[in-house]
Amino acid sequence: TSFPGNLHLVLVLRPTGLLSSTPSPSSSTDLGFRFSQDDFLLKMPMLRSVGDLLRYIDENHLASDFTAKVEYCQSDWVLLRSSIETFAVTVKEIAQQLQGFGSELSETELPDEANAIEFLLHSHTHRYRQMKDDIRGVLKEGRLLLSNLETLKAAKRDVAEEREIQADLLAQLRDMEEAFDGFFEKHHLKLQQYLQLLHYESSFHQMDEVLERLSAQEKEIASVGTTVVQTEQLLKDLDSLDEEMTRAQVVILHGHQLAANHHYALALIVQRCNELRHLCDVISTAIRTKRASLTRTRDLLVRLEEALRWCDEGAYLLASQMVDKFQTKEGAQEALQYLSSHQERAPSVLKNSQDTVSLEFEAVLTPQLQSQITMVKDKLSSVQCMIRNREQCLKKLADVQVRPIQLVAPRPEPDQTVLRCKSPLFSPKHLLEFCIMPPFLPIEVMHDYQGNRSCLYGPNSETDSEAEDNPEQVTHVMKELIATERIYVDELLSVLLGYRAEMEDPSMSYLIPPELRSQKDVLFGNMPEIYQFHSIFLRDLQGCLENPERVGACFLQRKDKFQVYERYCHNKPCSELLWRQCSDSPFFQECQKKLDHKLGLDSYLLKPIQRLTKYQLLLKLLKHCVEDQYRCELQEALDSMLELLKSVNDSMHQIAITGYPGDIRQLGRIILQGSFSVWISHKRAAVRMKELARFKPMQRHLFLYEHALLFCKRREEDSHDIFYSFKSCLRMSAVAITETVKGDVRKFEICYSGREVVYIVQAPTVEVKVAWLNEIQKILANPQKICQ
Repeated sequence: TSFPGNLHLVLVLRPTGLLSSTPSPSSSTDLGFRFSQDDFLLKMPMLRSVGDLLRYIDENHLASDFTAKVEYCQSDWVLLRSSIETFAVTVKEIAQQLQGFGSELSETELPDEANAIEFLLHSHTHRYRQMKDDIRGVLKEGRLLLSNLETLKAAKRDVAEEREIQADLLAQLRDMEEAFDGFFEKHHLKLQQYLQLLHYESSFHQMDEVLERLSAQEKEIASVGTTVVQTEQLLKDLDSLDEEMTRAQVVILHGHQLAANHHYALALIVQRCNELRHLCDVISTAIRTKRASLTRTRDLLVRLEEALRWCDEGAYLLASQMVDKFQTKEGAQEALQYLSSHQERAPSVLKNSQDTVSLEFEAVLTPQLQSQITMVKDKLSSVQCMIRNREQCLKKLADVQVRPIQLVAPRPEPDQTVLRCKSPLFSPKHLLEFCIMPPFLPIEVMHDYQGNRSCLYGPNSETDSEAEDNPEQVTHVMKELIATERIYVDELLSVLLGYRAEMEDPSMSYLIPPELRSQKDVLFGNMPEIYQFHSIFLRDLQGCLENPERVGACFLQRKDKFQVYERYCHNKPCSELLWRQCSDSPFFQECQKKLDHKLGLDSYLLKPIQRLTKYQLLLKLLKHCVEDQYRCELQEALDSMLELLKSVNDSMHQIAITGYPGDIRQLGRIILQGSFSVWISHKRAAVRMKELARFKPMQRHLFLYEHALLFCKRREEDSHDIFYSFKSCLRMSAVAITETVKGDVRKFEICYSGREVVYIVQAPTVEVKVAWLNEIQKILANPQKICQ
């Protein structure tokens, strides 16, 4: 069925010894053939012997089996010829597979998702490599057949024909492989470029959205600031926009690289690059314009701040010069030299008139900046006028020899002592919220004021050892109490105006971090309430200046008002946590800079707790009080302050309790708290044997409330914060005590639920034990209150 070529002649050799009679030439059925003239038109000569073949075929074309010269093996030729025919079929199948795979690739619809394209690339590449492996295997087989033809025993003409057929098949297969490689390379490049285009389109749309957002952010940034800090923050915001703009340049560069690699979507990519470049140019131009404006504004504000700082330093210099030194020529010349040196350090803005400055910064000048320039100019004129007047006086004193006069400074009255300082830049609208003080109270306090206490008491202050026997010590202690109270009130006011009120100022809102917004009540607690109380309490203290002994009654009248400190202490942990989160905020830095405070806000938030310890000055008054009535009032006032300190201290410990399952406020007022060694004994025998094995006591921190006794374990975190882990709670209605325990006078027993559980408690001292037993007995003596 697969014989090569065309048949031209069939020779039939008559068999010998096969049949008994000689068949006729026309009888073909004897030979097993059924040929008719219609079925087979070829001429079939019948030969009587093998030698008759030589009449038709040359001996060089016949094999040795037919008495000719050609050495030929029929089985080898049939086997090799069959292999050639099978190889030809395989080549045909390979061609069909390549054609089918090529048609499939050509008809593949490209999806719009990058993941699908990547999957197609992977699957097509995998199938291509499989087909390449099949082609290489067939080529190897064809080369092996071609080499076997050389060893075949056949006529030279026949071998040449077979080798030519095999060579043609191999060449045909190589041509198909080469054409398939070229086709798949183009297809693979098309998929890769399509995937690149999808990625680039995604990057373009993302960057387009980013540029629209940057454009909106750029429009929201003001082109002129009102303070140096605000202007620098606006410049930083512009710099951050510039950093994001570099991402757009990367996308544009990527598009140029795709275009340079002859991408098929060259026109679309170039269009996208041009669109991005246009948006970048528009935003960059706007940013450069605003940066130039903000830079000019910052230069102006810096010069104005330098002028204000120079004015403040000049006013402080004038106020700090001692008048008694002016009475000598050398002192007047020295003071004059200080003023001249200060005049030489005048900022450059002073050398120009207001009109010149306005003209120089006309491009960025706003009504608000114009008012600041006017304000600074007025302050400059005022300070310069004061300096000129002082210089004229000093020149007269330096030119005239004046006999030195020993001056004695009169002792100032407490209500006339004004602490000189630099005026902070508060917003006027915030002054009404907290300013309920008399007009003589300043807004700010000089924080080293207590270090120079001689300015309050006069030049000849006495030491503590000399004051013990001085009857006027009472007056001095009273003045010290009033002075420290005034400083405390002024510090509270400076914090409330300089920090708390500024949180509501719209011009400062951009500096406030998000976690700090609407959190002023958490950060400052009830400090406004404390300030209002002490502003009234200060007036009461000033009324006792003439009769210091009556200060005890003053404290007793306001005894209940001091409870505001407990609420402040309860809020202190939340305030400290919020401060740690936001302490690096530029808002606090700007407020501290305006106030010229040497300490941060956290130091001032600690002032209320520190202030309670200062009222122990009442002890000094008590030492010199003679009348029994006033001594009793002072002693009671001192006891109330010490009790308040203890209550605040207990409250601070109570805040550190963790793990209590209920509402701790339902336990009533905290009475005592402290650390003890505790042994526990249970009534049940199995548990008792276990507990008896515990020779080492447990360290527990006990909290005694009106209705319960808490056992906690003291723990300390890595941040050195101390807290108390809740262990157990004893209801006071089920508690009984045994005052003495054998072996140690510091031990006592606490029995719970009819001695179901017995706590052996060892106090650090006998005094602590007695104090606890007394308080527990007071609670147990009032069963109605316990049940309540």
